Amino acid sequence: MNTLLINPIAFSIGSLDIHWYGLILGSAALMGLLLAIWEGKRFNISQDFFMDLLLIGVPSAIVGARIYYVAFMWDDYKNNLIDIFKIWNGGIAIYGALIGAIIAALIYVRKKGYNFWRIADICAPSLLIGQIIGRWGNFVNQEAYGGPTTENFLRGNLHLPDFIVNQMNVQGVFHHPTFLYESLWNVVGILILLVLRRQKFLRAGELFMSYFIWYSIGRFFIEALRTDSLAFQGAEWLASLINGMWAPMTWFGFEQGYLAPSYGNVRISQMLAIVIVIAAVGIIIYRRKTVVDLPRYLDPIVSTKLQDAEAMPVAEVPGQAEQPVVNESSVTEKDHSDHQGEHGPKA
Repeated sequence: MNTLLINPIAFSIGSLDIHWYGLILGSAALMGLLLAIWEGKRFNISQDFFMDLLLIGVPSAIVGARIYYVAFMWDDYKNNLIDIFKIWNGGIAIYGALIGAIIAALIYVRKKGYNFWRIADICAPSLLIGQIIGRWGNFVNQEAYGGPTTENFLRGNLHLPDFIVNQMNVQGVFHHPTFLYESLWNVVGILILLVLRRQKFLRAGELFMSYFIWYSIGRFFIEALRTDSLAFQGAEWLASLINGMWAPMTWFGFEQGYLAPSYGNVRISQMLAIVIVIAAVGIIIYRRKTVVDLPRYLDPIVSTKLQDAEAMPVAEVPGQAEQPVVNESSVTEKDHSDHQGEHGPKA
């Protein structure tokens, strides 16, 4: 049976080829933005705030993803530094993208006077929706797939449609559609987050940490199916521990993808997934015990910059008596018309 491939080029404009991968990632970013804007309206946060956050976060994520990959594959780049910038040849990592985006968000959110944890909570479902859609770019490019499997497993055990099974036929060998496994795992995850964020017990930062916990658990089990994992040479007990934790997957007919010994014996994404789950749970417990008056997710979100703007006295105009600062909430309809334009923006 021949390999059936989807043309990675969606269409062309003159000599410019528009790839499905770019369109899919653009759609993922747009859906994430719309989801954040929708939730932000409940807290009276303008859509411009989230649009600017996206414009800053996306390039930061790409840079972070590339730096992360190059750092672990330095031997391949140290003698060809120009290749570091050839991102179109592949070589990015989702955890690096998250690191880059979080650093940029920390700076931007702080500049706007918002609490980082509150904004991160709003954006957590957006991260998942972006990954749900974005992984289909790997499907079109026929990349980031898992180890070899059988057509019967894909059709008979998993009951996958023809267009997925055929695309997973790489040069006559069928492979696990790890993009699909991760996408479906994140579909369940986003439903959980959407339910969680309406619960009164949820505190600031905990939805964001829940995203990391859910995603990392899925990534731990899915990563071992892949054949392109970044890895390092770890202690034998560590490799045995991780393999033992993954072993239940064999009950469902899965086998680990091949990992070249020259790469190492511990997959970095699996190791990092374990660390992130432990760290996220620890952060939730620590903040609950140490942060005084830890706000709940459903509490109002206020920018300190807007508060400062409202508290500023009106500048004195030469020749006029200084006008008192008036609390806008107590101004009567007549007073409002008299003092219209004297106050800063509302929080």
